[in-house]
Amino acid sequence: MEQSVDIRELNERIKNESSFVDLLTIEMNKVIVGQKHLVEGLLVGLLSDGHILLEGLPGLAKTLAINTLATIVDADFSRIQFTPDLLPADLIGTMIYSQKKEEFIMKKGPIFTNFVLADEINRAPAKVQSALLEAMQERQVTIGETTHVLDKPFLVMATQNPIEQEGTYPLPEAQVDRFMLKLVIDYPQKEEEQMIIRHNLAQSFPKASTILKPDDIIRARKVVKDVYMDEKIEKYIIDIVFSTRYPAQYNLEKYEEMISFGCSPRASINLSLAAKAYAFIKRRGYVIPEDVRAVCHDVLRHRIGLSYEADANNITTVEVINDILNTVEVP
Repeated sequence: MEQSVDIRELNERIKNESSFVDLLTIEMNKVIVGQKHLVEGLLVGLLSDGHILLEGLPGLAKTLAINTLATIVDADFSRIQFTPDLLPADLIGTMIYSQKKEEFIMKKGPIFTNFVLADEINRAPAKVQSALLEAMQERQVTIGETTHVLDKPFLVMATQNPIEQEGTYPLPEAQVDRFMLKLVIDYPQKEEEQMIIRHNLAQSFPKASTILKPDDIIRARKVVKDVYMDEKIEKYIIDIVFSTRYPAQYNLEKYEEMISFGCSPRASINLSLAAKAYAFIKRRGYVIPEDVRAVCHDVLRHRIGLSYEADANNITTVEVINDILNTVEVP
């Protein structure tokens, strides 16, 4: 009985602490038309301290979304356009010689900010991608002999264009794992596109208001970790992840030859964190199986390696995840 009282108290606390979520969503919706999934994904990433890989065609408000989020949170924002001739120093900074001081001084790169938009990450060579991914993982950058800790909150949203493959460098599978979520965004509906036209033809484009400070996000992240997760939900998450590694143990024998490698332990950690953040967004103090299912595709789609046989049979990771969710027993 005591535990249920605790959960009731926790529920009340989470309800109070998450009151800003509705305001943040309203501000985002002033500027971003439709794209509910994108806005939710950004919130999950922001609240669980995870980075986001966005795949979508040009013109789907990817840059606008993160710029708007930076405005709402009153955070610093920088956009880096990835190109084939970009160097790691263009990203993290370098040591330059000052004739006035007669010594080397550090020139910080655009990575020293709160929100980074890495536009078309797959256009830059591997060494630049590695410099970014290292900063994402370690939350620090080494220039010369000095290591600099990056500001909090630090969120990277990288975009990649799925249609152009010429002159691109695909992200290595092992490094894609550093992104907490991979969101795939699609074209808007007819009514939404009509709204987009009106917004862009109006005398002034809608602007979001600043309603939060970076410290509010840091505090909210601590509260997200307090969201209650039952042992049964933990086991459910582990079963989902293990079914990508050992499909035959979960009556998914047909994927034995289709999956070349399953999800890493980062998937279990990120699925748990994302489910807690999703429960927080829904203003609940505990995680239910629906929270796990809601974030499952975004957390796992870039972590499952498919074999040539899967390609030959037109099997996609979306199908694999759907089958896993339909087969693994829900608590």
